[in-house]
Amino acid sequence: MSTQITAEDLDAVALGGAFLGTGGGGDPYIGKLMAKAALLEHGPVTLIDAAELPEDALCVPVFMMGAPTVMVEKLPAGTEVLAALAQIKQIMGRKATALVCAEAGGLNSTIPFAVAAVTGLPLLNGDGMGRAFPELQMCSFTMHGVKATPLVLADDKGNAASFTTIDNLWTERLARAATVEMGGAALVAAYPMTGAQAQASLLHGTMTLILEIGRTIQEERRAMRHPGEALRALTGGHKLMRARVADIRRETTGGFVRGTATLRGIDEDAGRSFTVDFQNEFLVARDDTGRVLTTTPDLICALDGDAGLPVTTESLRYGLTLELTGIPADPQWRTEAGLTLAGPGYFGYDHAFAPVEALLSTS
Repeated sequence: MSTQITAEDLDAVALGGAFLGTGGGGDPYIGKLMAKAALLEHGPVTLIDAAELPEDALCVPVFMMGAPTVMVEKLPAGTEVLAALAQIKQIMGRKATALVCAEAGGLNSTIPFAVAAVTGLPLLNGDGMGRAFPELQMCSFTMHGVKATPLVLADDKGNAASFTTIDNLWTERLARAATVEMGGAALVAAYPMTGAQAQASLLHGTMTLILEIGRTIQEERRAMRHPGEALRALTGGHKLMRARVADIRRETTGGFVRGTATLRGIDEDAGRSFTVDFQNEFLVARDDTGRVLTTTPDLICALDGDAGLPVTTESLRYGLTLELTGIPADPQWRTEAGLTLAGPGYFGYDHAFAPVEALLSTS
């Protein structure tokens, strides 16, 4: 069943994507402005289910790659993704049938709407992560054997580079190096797949979930309520903590923003302290005893403790009050294949994965 997404829906889409993006996926405000402008000029975007596509359709994910902090200061020109799509068309020998959202995240949830509006292509109701992850190969498409290449990177200066690689991890390594040379951020078209592959590999319903999350945030704020509780009811999430940022260590290196936030508990968590590690996205939350409260690939989602708006890793600052929620990841991420791609071991942590609901039941 198709749904028409209008420019008026983009405020909710940006909010929902920023929340579900676990602190990453790029600045939601920039993405919202780009998408709104495109929809106002070209009209609504048609959101469709993958089941509506013919099996031989060509579906292409479009997204930003790089460090989110860079995109805040180095704004896209707006033509990069169109240039990448044009090269994909040349390589594949045919035009895309539909566009795909690669990950749920602030900028990366809205960019596909902008591109769909300009091109007139429908956008599939799903994504490849159900959240945001820092590396390109960390998606359900990889778990289902979809190759990331041919991949095309394009920057704001007019440069474009295409890659054909032996596997998706090599795609990440080579494309990341090129992204760094392009100034730390680039726009990408990659993972071209058939309609049949999209139906099998997509995490279905993500885009409508993002819209529902965003509308919930809007409704709760209008009712003068903090949206945390309503969002946990909607997503099956668990409250982790209310705390204030006491210290933040952050550096942009190798095409990523890496760091750790130290938090001091407030309200019911007064007297406790916490740490949250991130690599573009929040990865692991611990308390002052060293106990893991939530770990990748489960989601750690942050709201401003007062205003109730989503907080990204690049907007963390000393004194900011946060309410953190842990949400179970899509079941595919909790399989052996999913944990190999994005579990704690991949990021160098020595703890094993345990579901957030199990971790909190023992705290």
